[in-house]
Amino acid sequence: MAAVLIIGASRGVGLETVKAALEAGHSVRALARSARRIPVAHPKLEKMAGDALEMATVKRALTGVDVVTQSLGVSAGPEIILNPTRFFSKATRVLVTAMEEAQVRRLICVTGFGAGDSRGHGGFLYSVAFHLLLGRVYDDKDVQERIVRNSKLDWVIVRPVILTDGPKTNAYRALVDRAAGHAVLSRGRTWRISS
Repeated sequence: MAAVLIIGASRGVGLETVKAALEAGHSVRALARSARRIPVAHPKLEKMAGDALEMATVKRALTGVDVVTQSLGVSAGPEIILNPTRFFSKATRVLVTAMEEAQVRRLICVTGFGAGDSRGHGGFLYSVAFHLLLGRVYDDKDVQERIVRNSKLDWVIVRPVILTDGPKTNAYRALVDRAAGHAVLSRGRTWRISS
């Protein structure tokens, strides 16, 4: 079993990743600003409150881990539509630098469908609405993906499309870049995968 660091672990994909990793028997360190509010209690779970933008915090969180999952999010509100963000790219630069220095090699980076080379593949109406509402966020996710791709890490980029919080179906669909040797499967969820 692995020691897993999950950054952005308090909600959404990050929280579900915490649950799945614990269920699989891994030891989990969950890093989030609101880590104390993570609604999971488990003997193999360490909750660590901290900011993904702080190098010292990220270096401390990397101690003794084998793999990192980065699943960052921003709160919904008018500022994500109106203002540019650099949160994803800044946090990823901090993480990649810290991982390379600590010699932690394995990174799973969750961005989203519409980032990188998946942009524009949702159809005309989806693309227009998406660009108007989340274009500024996804501009930064594009930069985030470039940072990961240009790193020396062994990485996988995961681009969720639409995830629901319903019961597990034990069904999955994935687009996998087999030429790069990466394969990630997720039961009960739909993922877009690029590497």
